[in-house]
Amino acid sequence: GAAFFAHAPSSPSDISGFTAWSSVREPSQVFTLLETVYRAFDKIAERRKVFKIETVGDCYVAATGLPEPNPNHAVAMARFAKDIVVSMSMLVQQLEVTLGPDTTDLGIRVGIHSGPVTAGKGKDVDILNCAEAPPHCSSPSFSKVSFVDNVPGSSSLGTR
Repeated sequence: GAAFFAHAPSSPSDISGFTAWSSVREPSQVFTLLETVYRAFDKIAERRKVFKIETVGDCYVAATGLPEPNPNHAVAMARFAKDIVVSMSMLVQQLEVTLGPDTTDLGIRVGIHSGPVTAGKGKDVDILNCAEAPPHCSSPSFSKVSFVDNVPGSSSLGTR
């Protein structure tokens, strides 16, 4: 069955400039980039107690406060977002030697949304009310934050 989490920040992120960059690369170079980046993000997620939901192409989706509730969920997600921005900057510098000079033009866009989440079995997670913070609406290395106020009787949605 599904479980409801009243406060579980989620973070969709994507690699800015990826489509143009990957269109002029060999598949092995694209694989090297994504494998390197996602491996680093997975280590950060583990250290920050953030749950990786999925990766699709250049999009990495994570949440915290589930499957185990975390009273410091917002702090953990904010630190995760900051850490992946810093990590991405260092990784593209290192990868430029093997993947080409315009690799350093790549960045990471990170969105953070906090609100109710319904999680299903295994790693299938349905994130509700997240439409206000798509990562493509922010600039590289910038986090767009939205939240849903779960106070009974309130339905405010804000973005920062």
